[in-house]
Amino acid sequence: MEILNDMVLFVEVVKAMSFRRAADATGVPNSTLSRRISALEKAIGLRLMHRTTRRLELTEAGRIYFERCKRIVDEAKLAHEQLGEMLAQPTGVLRASLPVDFATAYLAPLIAEFSNLYPGIKFDFDLTPRRVDLVSEPFDVAIRMGELQDSTLIARQLASLATNLYASPKYLKKFGKPKEPADLATHECLGFRVSKSTMWTLYRSADMCESKVEVSGKFQLNSVGMMRRFAALDMGVVLMPEAMVADDVATGRLNRILPLWQGAAIPIYAMTETRLLPAKTQKFIDFLSKRISKIT
Repeated sequence: MEILNDMVLFVEVVKAMSFRRAADATGVPNSTLSRRISALEKAIGLRLMHRTTRRLELTEAGRIYFERCKRIVDEAKLAHEQLGEMLAQPTGVLRASLPVDFATAYLAPLIAEFSNLYPGIKFDFDLTPRRVDLVSEPFDVAIRMGELQDSTLIARQLASLATNLYASPKYLKKFGKPKEPADLATHECLGFRVSKSTMWTLYRSADMCESKVEVSGKFQLNSVGMMRRFAALDMGVVLMPEAMVADDVATGRLNRILPLWQGAAIPIYAMTETRLLPAKTQKFIDFLSKRISKIT
């Protein structure tokens, strides 16, 4: 047990890179910390850090030992917290990166519900198009849409959103209603793309027959909200999840077209830097996983 306590103190000293700051964080006197680290080095038989009056510097053995110790300490803290959470609700600040339009259309009511279930949790949300760095930035979780690019993170798929085709009544009156997917090649199409043309893959609901059509349009966008807005302003055809356009469809600003066809489903993931999640983050991901599936 003593060796585990010394490992905890070693990790705190390395994280602070200062005996004084580690003493402030742990409540253990500076002299005691120094003595315990020296005893740990003696027990291991290797020097873990070089000490000077100005700074601390890890040895090669110290760096290796720190990485191992940190995982052990994190697991021990997580086990302690998870047991404690059986008797108490999680607390703290949940920092999450959310895609703007998906958060507004889908997540806002769910987060409100989650907040009522867990009043001890506060929220710090970053709603920007950029993909935050979960390793270097202080986020607990990132919700991401689409295919994954970063294989170093831990991904949990929450749901898949089916996509449909929509256009405004005025646009359809002016340019005609497409009767089959190939007709989209002659229409203004709004969507994410890096060139002036792109390929849309559609699937017939009845038999999953596939149809690929190269579409084009004058607008190149990276905002779902702006695409929806342009479609409602008679600027073209849009391919997106039903909930994103539910209000526009309900008011008649947009109509679904080619109702027998759907676009490829968009996967939704919860991304974390580690599997060792505090209770607030684990409960948030579990909640979204259960609730999102009911509205997709």
